[in-house]
Formats: sequence, structure tokens, C-alpha cells
Amino acid sequence: MNRRLRLALFATTAVFPAGFLLWGLAGLPSFGSAPRPYAAYILNHAVRQRDVTNIPSAVVFDYRGFDTLGEELILFTSVMGTALLLRSSRDEPEERPEDRMKSAPVRQAGVLLVPVVLLLGLWTVAYGYVTPGGGFQGGMICAYAALLIWIAGSYRGHRRLSPTTLVDAAEGSGAAAYVAVGLAALAAGQAFLTGFLPTGTAGSLASGGTIALLNWCTGLEVAAAGVLIFHEFLEEYITAVPPPDASQEAE
Repeated sequence: MNRRLRLALFATTAVFPAGFLLWGLAGLPSFGSAPRPYAAYILNHAVRQRDVTNIPSAVVFDYRGFDTLGEELILFTSVMGTALLLRSSRDEPEERPEDRMKSAPVRQAGVLLVPVVLLLGLWTVAYGYVTPGGGFQGGMICAYAALLIWIAGSYRGHRRLSPTTLVDAAEGSGAAAYVAVGLAALAAGQAFLTGFLPTGTAGSLASGGTIALLNWCTGLEVAAAGVLIFHEFLEEYITAVPPPDASQEAE
């Protein structure tokens, strides 16, 4: 299939979802308009009912927690599918190229930034239901900390500090733990994913009840998914990097 035909097929199939998205955007309320009934209810009752001060987290992990489960499973399936597809078509090298950052200032800055970025990610997850943030945002920040090890260090160091078996297990554990919290709610006589733990005091880490648990489950799954997808794409890149003395051998 030539390039023009592929572009024509893409343009034909893209016009329908693009039109649908534009139609949806045209129907959005104007900025600053009065909240709709659902939003008004959440704004008026979320803090009192769930004892969380970050209302989006109450929506994501409680009022619409089942939607978030679907999003987690979509992320889990897409990342694992990508990993399995790339791994099945790749010859595992006996030894990966060093691919080491040679700039001393960049390496030194990376040594300082990796723990800072990781701590920022964990803080964003931990306080996701108290201040703006949450498991999705904090999880990706944690994944960027792992990527920074490669940017400022070396690919071997990146893979050594984030082994594939551990990352695979962490991603599956995060998704499974989210489901387990929902099943625990059933065992407690509640509906699936309904909060069954004490909600504590709003504004503190000991608040939100099951919202806090689901928030951490999401953070684990998203962080592992980010690191895993970085693994696979970097592996595709690194296997194409010639050895340091390849040019000398060619001469």
C-alpha cells in the first residue's frame, strides 16, 4: 500500500471522529457559566459526604469509580499489548549498548533531580485527594523519574533500577488491587466500589476512606505502565544504536 493511499484512508476515517469531537465541543457550556445539576450536586455535597477537599478525586475514585476502573483496564491492556507485540518481534541482544550520557554536568544534575522528581510524584499521589493531583498525575511523574535515569545516566542503569519483571508485576498488581477494593466493598455488604472505610477528617491524609486506597492503586498502575512503555520504546531505540567502535571497524 503506497503512501498516498494510506493518507487517503486516514483522511476518510478521521473525518467522522473529528466531526463528532467538534460537535461535542460546540455543545460545551461557556466558560464561567452556572454548573449543571450533576456538577452543582457534587460541589455542594462531595466534601461533606466523602471528607475530601479535592473534589475531582471524589468524582474519579468514588462517584464515578467504575469509569476509572474501565480507564485503568484500558491502560493496562494497551500497554501490555504493546509490550507483547514489540517483544515478540525483537531479538533479545546478548548485551545492550552502554548508551551513557557523557556530559558530567548533565549526569550530576540527573543525580540530583531523580530523587526530587520521584518524591514529587509520590507526594502528588499521596495528597491527591487533599490538594490538586492524584494517582494518574503522580504515577506519570514517578515514571518520568525512571526515564530521567536514562536521560542523565545510561540505559543499562535505567533497566537495572527498574527490572522488567518487577515493573510487569507492579502494573498488574495496581490494576488487580483496584478490582480487589471493589470486591471488598461487596464483601462488606456495599455496592461494588462503594466506600466502606471511615472517611476520617477532611483536609488530612487520614481522609477519604476507600478513595485513598483507589488513589494509590491507580498511582501504582500508572507509574508501572509508564515505565513499561518507556522500556519497550527505549529497547527499540537502543538496539538500533551501533557499538561505539562500529565506525572504526567499518573503516
